[in-house]
Amino acid sequence: MSLDASLLPNLKNIATRLRIESIRATTASASGHPTSCMSAADLMAALFFAEMRFDPKAPRHPGADRLVMSKGHAAPLLYAMWAEVGFIPREELTDLRLLTSDLEGHPTPRLPFVDVATGSLGQGLPAGVGCALNARRIKADYRTYVLMGDGETAEGSVWEAASAAHLHTLDSLCAIIDINALGQSRGTELGHDIDTYRARWSAFGWHVIAIDGHDMAQIVAAYAEARATKGRPTVILARTLKGQGVSFTAGKPNWHGKALKAEEAERAYAELEAQLLPETAALPPIARPADVAAEAAPKPMPAPNYTLGDMVATREAYGTAIANLGTVDARVVALDADVKNSTFSERFETAHPDRFYQFFIAEQVMIGAAMGLAARGAVPFPSTFAAFLTRAADFVRMAAISGVNVKIAGSHAGVSIGEDGPSQMALEDFAMMTAQPNVTVLCPSDAVSTERLIAEMAATHGPMYMRTSRPKTPVIYGNDEAFPIGGLKVLRSSPSDTVTVIGVGVTLFEALKAHDILKAEGIHVRVIDLYSIQPVDAAALIAAGKETGRLITVEDHYLAGGIGDAVARAVAPAGLTVTRLGVTEIPRSGKPEELIDKYGLSARAIIDVIR
Repeated sequence: MSLDASLLPNLKNIATRLRIESIRATTASASGHPTSCMSAADLMAALFFAEMRFDPKAPRHPGADRLVMSKGHAAPLLYAMWAEVGFIPREELTDLRLLTSDLEGHPTPRLPFVDVATGSLGQGLPAGVGCALNARRIKADYRTYVLMGDGETAEGSVWEAASAAHLHTLDSLCAIIDINALGQSRGTELGHDIDTYRARWSAFGWHVIAIDGHDMAQIVAAYAEARATKGRPTVILARTLKGQGVSFTAGKPNWHGKALKAEEAERAYAELEAQLLPETAALPPIARPADVAAEAAPKPMPAPNYTLGDMVATREAYGTAIANLGTVDARVVALDADVKNSTFSERFETAHPDRFYQFFIAEQVMIGAAMGLAARGAVPFPSTFAAFLTRAADFVRMAAISGVNVKIAGSHAGVSIGEDGPSQMALEDFAMMTAQPNVTVLCPSDAVSTERLIAEMAATHGPMYMRTSRPKTPVIYGNDEAFPIGGLKVLRSSPSDTVTVIGVGVTLFEALKAHDILKAEGIHVRVIDLYSIQPVDAAALIAAGKETGRLITVEDHYLAGGIGDAVARAVAPAGLTVTRLGVTEIPRSGKPEELIDKYGLSARAIIDVIR
């Protein structure tokens, strides 16, 4: 939008006040990153008060422009901006980093103007990709802005996102790079070499605008040019000085993450207050966002349609389930990392091509974009081989901190994938996912439980993970069976049971084989399908342990962090212990049945332990 040049001093004054408040808050906290806030203050003053369209009283308005503060250590600047519009009482800014305040050291969605938690650098732009994709999904004209630090452009995830944004022609996405040339421990890789930055972003297909990040006229013009650019995303390369506005911090090293002492802060206030300019007229009011049509309420997902004994891989049932879910819920989207024909997410693409997003072999931006989509109201199902999700472990961690509604699926897990060998065998995925206390972790064993659990995932808010298997397994549940999250299924039991065997996925069927063999010998075994690993049904597990005397877990996973650990934690308060069968060494290639036996997961191995 255009702005009368006579009003530029007003924006400069806002930037000055933002610097003052950033210093005041961090000095009160005796911690934080004031100089990182000061370098970006001009950029944010112009963006927030002359460019973005939002409702200062309703930060989550679905049509509002979005700001992702990827350089999350500049959180005091973000909080000062919302205080400037009156959403946060100015006196609360000095509560920064207090246990009793939501003004945390880095932004989290505890605050209604924060979509995703940031501070782990390199994640803001992937989330911004998701926010921009959601605007397209709901046919809204809101724009997404991402403030990045120059140091974080060393992160590979930034370039994964740059590639994805160009691929998806996200012209509503604008990255702003605060090129202040100073990192945490030393100067950044490129310093103020704007030409190299320009070459890199141009090579990724972005529209590039290079400016002086402290020249308000250039900043306002850059935002207008970005809004007018169609067909590709825009990046604004803003040359700045860290600590700008104060003589003893501007462009000086060794100020990163250091709050000014009280005497230093008083000197800084005096310098900054001297920079305030006369104002001739008030800035125009912030532009209101456009209204967005409410999304239709989802309809019930149709029941599964399988016959007992059908041989269906859970990864295949997953593809069918999300395609069916997408038909009854327009919020559902699917994301892929070039394995759609193995995860069977291609079935969703066939049914709903406009809600299927391909990211190729770039798992970090796939999960990051899912976070952005979820933050704006979509229900994203990103899927790939479970082994490759470890590349995005930090994104999973930040999704958990954000509490976003992301539904991750990992296929081809465990030694049961066979000949592909250990590089493809996820044997640590449960450990990675259950380490986050608010991530729900599920592992269906047949097609019916897969479809039913997909419906539960969509109906329950929060980050979730489902493991699916490569081998075909028989359908053992009726189509009307229910699978509440946090439950389990007792498949075999009798009053004479002397041991309980707990399995998931392919190992459940080995447990059932062991049951049948031992029953013929007069040994009675209880068998449990632990389809919900987190949360886990502790009461039912304790009851089984007390009734049968012994608990054995068997899992196609390393022993650390798997279902054995989950069961042991659940039953320990009752004084029960668990015998754990799992993979105890780096596996090798082979036929699935050979590997299951070699690594102690087969019916034979279970029987040996019981005997």
